[in-house]
Amino acid sequence: MQNKNSYNNFFRSAMIMITSAIILIGVIIINVSSDIYKNSKLKNLRTIGNIFISCISREYNNTGNIKTAFPSEIYREISEENNIIIYIYDENGKYILSDNSNIYMSENIKSIIDKKTYLDVDGNNNISQEAPSLLYGTSFSVKYKDTPQKKMYALVYNSTYDISTFTINIFLWYSSIAIVAVLVSFIILRKKVKNYTACTDDMLRIIKQYSKGDFSEKLATDTVGFLGETSKYINTLASNVEKSEETSKTFIANVSHELRTPITTIGGFVDGILDGTIPKNRRNEYLILVSNEIQRLRILISSMLNMSRFESGTLKPNFKETNLTDLVIKTVFMFEKKIEAKNLEIEELDSERLVAVVDPDLMQQVIYNLIENAVKFVNDGGKLSFRFEKENDMCIISIKNTGEGLKDSEIPQVFDRFYKTDSSRGKDTTGLGLGLSISRRILHINNGHIVVKSVYGEYTEFQIQVPEKQNGL
Repeated sequence: MQNKNSYNNFFRSAMIMITSAIILIGVIIINVSSDIYKNSKLKNLRTIGNIFISCISREYNNTGNIKTAFPSEIYREISEENNIIIYIYDENGKYILSDNSNIYMSENIKSIIDKKTYLDVDGNNNISQEAPSLLYGTSFSVKYKDTPQKKMYALVYNSTYDISTFTINIFLWYSSIAIVAVLVSFIILRKKVKNYTACTDDMLRIIKQYSKGDFSEKLATDTVGFLGETSKYINTLASNVEKSEETSKTFIANVSHELRTPITTIGGFVDGILDGTIPKNRRNEYLILVSNEIQRLRILISSMLNMSRFESGTLKPNFKETNLTDLVIKTVFMFEKKIEAKNLEIEELDSERLVAVVDPDLMQQVIYNLIENAVKFVNDGGKLSFRFEKENDMCIISIKNTGEGLKDSEIPQVFDRFYKTDSSRGKDTTGLGLGLSISRRILHINNGHIVVKSVYGEYTEFQIQVPEKQNGL
């Protein structure tokens, strides 16, 4: 309801603004058009007045009199044809086109014309007309032979009826257009407001479903503008949350299974030792297996804790001088049973001592992850190859296994969190898909990096590179 009221308020405000703008534009157009038309009428009035003044000036110059038949005929034609009234006054302001001596020009208009030509609406009704008239007032001089030059005045009037009619027509014409424009604006804006209201209501409804964990419905993205873009982002966010929830469920299931496996193994061996099922002469052998499972459990828990610390940015490395070769050999022995079970050949593990300043616990976790992957995915009877070398103050460890390898499309994704290749899903049902992602983060913390090389159907090789010494140590 609040959303609907907001859009209705917007609609009313928009319509008020549109209507006000149309009215303002109409006032401007009508006034400008009327002024243009009035100026054209005044210009025409002045032209006609000057023609008549020219005629009576020539008549006076020739005859010494302007009350002849010629000026009267010209006046009648001009007056009838153009609906105007012309008054000619002498220098004293007396009307001289008739014998009526009682008609005088007002002193007000006479003083104005003495200063300059008057061309405007006569708002003072100088000829006592009911409505204002257009007025062209000017002075001119005439001379007959040797007589002194005389000053005369001419007042040329025309009705403002045509201007009023023109203004009314413009007003009616614009009003019709304005009414159509307001109606069209009303229809378009109302339709948009209804669409936006429906879209927003739908968005709120679906977002409420999202808040309850129901991602079955997606927002429509065909709306133009802000709502359409927002819907796209919300859909993307919902998809990510949905995917994250699915990933979390898978993660929890895998973690539960991964934790249960070593715990079950440890519990079974310990129970066997306690109840005498395992003979005394083999207890040390099984205690070694228990120790390996505990080590595996420790690494698994450490991986999960480190992932959380990676996310929060609280993990700080404890740099020490570490024998990387011994660390690799120690980790390989943790997989002795699996190596024997697959009848694997180990190559180049007896290399020279390679020492670097790293966090030994974190580096062991990286090495464990990589060896665990290599043992999982190496082919039966295949090879695990190790290489240790130093190059440009960087210590390099390579762990290579024969086997299926990675496809080109899989290589860019192997370091993504929770990512598993299609083939690994069948071979590794308990893995979390965190090992390589954690390994890359650990190496970044140790100012190193990891690269992968693979030829599909032949081999996979992971190469660790860490600095021999850390800056400032």
